[in-house]
Amino acid sequence: MASFGIERVGPERLEVRGALSFTTAADALSEGLRLIGSAPNCTIGLGGVAEADSAGLAVLIEWLASARARGAALHYEAFPAQILAVAHISDVQGFLTGAGEAPPAV
Repeated sequence: MASFGIERVGPERLEVRGALSFTTAADALSEGLRLIGSAPNCTIGLGGVAEADSAGLAVLIEWLASARARGAALHYEAFPAQILAVAHISDVQGFLTGAGEAPPAV
């Protein structure tokens, strides 16, 4: 079974490790939202992500959308290649990297 972990490593910094995938997405979503909490700013390092897929991308988008909905700034660092590839295909890369606005609602 794939494992996922996220931990606070500073007042406005979280680090993700392990799998950010279909098998871990539900736990990742809830744990990430809990740790992000009501912080006005947060940077999430993704350098420790060893496995990722479209469900992992959905988690990142939801974390970002949740922060933006309450006016907070959320930034990602060290995107895994798998996430960037899926984001590019899905045309949401700019949304994740801050180079664009939210994707249109479907």
